[in-house]
Amino acid sequence: MKHVSIGGQAVLEGIMMKGPDSYSLAVRKPDHTIEVTTTPYVSFTERNITGKIPIVRGIVNFIESLYIGLSTLMKSSEYYEDEEETSSKDNLKEDKKEDKKDDKNDDGKGYLIGTLIVSLVFAVGLFVLIPSFLANFLYKITSSDLLVNAAEGILRLVIFLLYIYLIAKMEDIKRTYMYHGAEHKTINCLEAGLDLTPENVMKSSRFHRRCGTSFLVIVMIISILVFMFVKTDVMWLRLLSRIILIPIIAGISYEFLRY
Repeated sequence: MKHVSIGGQAVLEGIMMKGPDSYSLAVRKPDHTIEVTTTPYVSFTERNITGKIPIVRGIVNFIESLYIGLSTLMKSSEYYEDEEETSSKDNLKEDKKEDKKDDKNDDGKGYLIGTLIVSLVFAVGLFVLIPSFLANFLYKITSSDLLVNAAEGILRLVIFLLYIYLIAKMEDIKRTYMYHGAEHKTINCLEAGLDLTPENVMKSSRFHRRCGTSFLVIVMIISILVFMFVKTDVMWLRLLSRIILIPIIAGISYEFLRY
């Protein structure tokens, strides 16, 4: 098999894998059968010049990854929503069920975009604005921009690692982490040139250098370096600069991980 760039992510009881011209979603349904759907998709960066511009391609790729990742995650959850609806409303007529599915499809894209925006606002608030807001109070005891920015970066990293640790305690998330490891094993097996068999995948490592979680840690570290160049003790200006620089940091992190 020729070498291709494969990425992926874990979803609810399944895995999404993305290749150069499509992505596939495999979900273990409540009846334990596995349903696989494949969707043709060529990245925006592959269709125009943005794919050749460093930093910019990283920003575009980051947004695309968020959109595809969230859409497949929501798709995987539908299998379990449908199962719950079936068990609690066995007497529903088929035509009503079809009408409900049509309504879901009509509203799905808007709901997806709305969820994506809310998720981004939450992430920016928790991992960017709160650390910056708290670190700014250090100017009351020191005038060193270097010290304040370093403290902000360390605080951001601590909040992120604490967040990962706490959500790992949730049973559903712990189960998703297991699929995340399986995804890594599969890609490692492919990149090692081995046949894609369950036996070979089982022997492969569950750690992968291009892991999305690793990407987020890289983002945290690079943000410390980039924010070092922004020197201001004015609260609103400090917060605004963090928001403006988020795409740039994501683009730099993408180039680092790609390298």
